[in-house]
Amino acid sequence: MLILLCVFAAAAVSITACSPRMSGPEAAAHAFLTAFSERRIEAAAQVSDRPDLAVPALESVWTSLQAQSLDATTGNVRISGDTATVEYTYQWHLPRERTWTYSGEFQMASRDGGWVLRWSSTDIHPRLGNKQTMVLRSHPADRARVNEHAGSDVLVPGIVYRVRFDARASGNTRAAASQLATALRDYDSSLTAQSIAESATGVNGNYLVTRLRAEDYEKVSAILAVIPGVSVSDEADLVATDRTFAPDLISQIRKTVIDEIDGKAGWSVVTVNQNGVDVDVLTETAPQPVPSFSISLDRPIQVAAQAAVDAREEQAMMVVIEASTGNILAVSQNKAADRDGPVASTGMYPPGSTFKMVTAGAAISAGMATPDTTVPCPGHITIVERTIPNYNNFALGNVSMATAFARSCNTSFAKLASDMDDDALTIAAAQFGIGVRYDVVGLPTNTGSVPPAPNLVQRTEDGFGQGRVLVSPFGMALAAATVAHGSTPTPRLLIGRDTDVDYEAIGG
Repeated sequence: MLILLCVFAAAAVSITACSPRMSGPEAAAHAFLTAFSERRIEAAAQVSDRPDLAVPALESVWTSLQAQSLDATTGNVRISGDTATVEYTYQWHLPRERTWTYSGEFQMASRDGGWVLRWSSTDIHPRLGNKQTMVLRSHPADRARVNEHAGSDVLVPGIVYRVRFDARASGNTRAAASQLATALRDYDSSLTAQSIAESATGVNGNYLVTRLRAEDYEKVSAILAVIPGVSVSDEADLVATDRTFAPDLISQIRKTVIDEIDGKAGWSVVTVNQNGVDVDVLTETAPQPVPSFSISLDRPIQVAAQAAVDAREEQAMMVVIEASTGNILAVSQNKAADRDGPVASTGMYPPGSTFKMVTAGAAISAGMATPDTTVPCPGHITIVERTIPNYNNFALGNVSMATAFARSCNTSFAKLASDMDDDALTIAAAQFGIGVRYDVVGLPTNTGSVPPAPNLVQRTEDGFGQGRVLVSPFGMALAAATVAHGSTPTPRLLIGRDTDVDYEAIGG
């Protein structure tokens, strides 16, 4: 046992003796780097021949780089009499996971039996001049824009002003709210003195009244400044280029992409002289902006669709879908429709004769008829207790289903539907996209509801778009696109974002 212990002891001594030990200028350089990397500035400076100059320079670089840590190592050593050079490598760890690595050389001198660092600003960076420091700069990436199908911008980076109202600080809530509603009337017609007062008194502190574009705020800034309880702050945002272009839809798109428009900021380290002037760029990483977002809306088509519905006094809505792609080219509705919300894409209405395309499709799928099959088109037909007339009781006699469809014979399609299975129209409607749930990014949608009809009268009425069948304008646009394309295209609004399709919703 004693012999074994001696062997191990001898081996341990041998390993220690063979380990390389720093000496001479490298040891001094290593002592400097260790202290500097641990931000022991005084200790690092004492290794140099000019601690008075080293201390402020070393401390400044840590501060101006906002450095989180530093890894420092020595490299090759060259000795020439009483002088030497020692290579160094710095790896700075900067905010936001940025890393900066570079190398340089220390100039060393032998003094009083040891080695010291001959102080120079190049001990921090080889291109750093006297009385200069290094500064970290951030370079924000350009924020992304949103453009429409024809290529023009619909949302661009800009400034908006948030108008807030503190009822408790106003002194007279009703009077201040009245002044505020009057000032903002041209920019938000939904605001009233009552709505502002009620909302503001219901919160503790500031209530966000509205957001103003920069050009609008300039017109009312002086008025807002003298209304008690009102405060305004500005912030970067996406701003619509045309407030009349599908405003509700563009607002939804803005909410969808607003958290994704900031790219990755670039950064650089520059040398700055004692007068605060940039002298040199030591390293630079370019910003990485996010590519612009694109929506499928087409400006000329959207403008034309909006003009068409605005020409009507009663509720009017329009949805345009590109059959080959599913791109939603236009969604418009007039002011009368606006009162009920986004009804162009979610409103549920009896489809009437437009639903006959589904009934015809169901008849063809079931083998009941083809476009050339002869069907009766009397002026009216009675099924159980329900009498179904054609418009003005017109009658065509026996005609092809294609002719009955073209002339919109209620009686023909009521009879076809009455002979179908309970769920035949439900299944056929789904093949046209109706009753299927589409989660279109940026657009609330509801295609419609076509429930199974075990009741014969209900099924008969469903056959020509009455009964319990309900379809949205969006749903009928999708059905028309299905006819044109030969299969149902998947609708989309924000290019590059998939639309989730849920067939389990079929039947409503």
